[in-house]
Amino acid sequence: MGTVGRRSGQVRLEVLNHTSKAEVQGNLGAHRGASGVCYSDEHPAYQGIEQEGLAHKTVCHSAKEWARDDDGDGINEVHSNTIEGFWQGLRNFLRPFRGVSKHYLDIYIATYEWIHNLKSANHTFIRALAFSPVAT
Repeated sequence: MGTVGRRSGQVRLEVLNHTSKAEVQGNLGAHRGASGVCYSDEHPAYQGIEQEGLAHKTVCHSAKEWARDDDGDGINEVHSNTIEGFWQGLRNFLRPFRGVSKHYLDIYIATYEWIHNLKSANHTFIRALAFSPVAT
């Protein structure tokens, strides 16, 4: 499961055992801001989020709806394209490994989350990473 901050661009990923309503909504509660809005598709696990105090807007992919302009300003703010694009990047990251064991999936996911959230690696960072003393 993934959540993306639309303003920050930061991503939080979690490997879930099941996409049950309780597990998905518990994960959303852990990774949202106080005034956050959840934009999602019509998956049943997202139903009832409003009762948990989270604003929720959906697009209905089964009805060929991909984005919607709710406030009439000409910008389609209701969409799940941000996370959908992120998943494409994750698939491209995993492709060279030619299969990933479920046992290690969380490590691959955490690595990609870190790479995405890093955004910029300057010379100082690379030098510290490459030449840091190794503990024995």
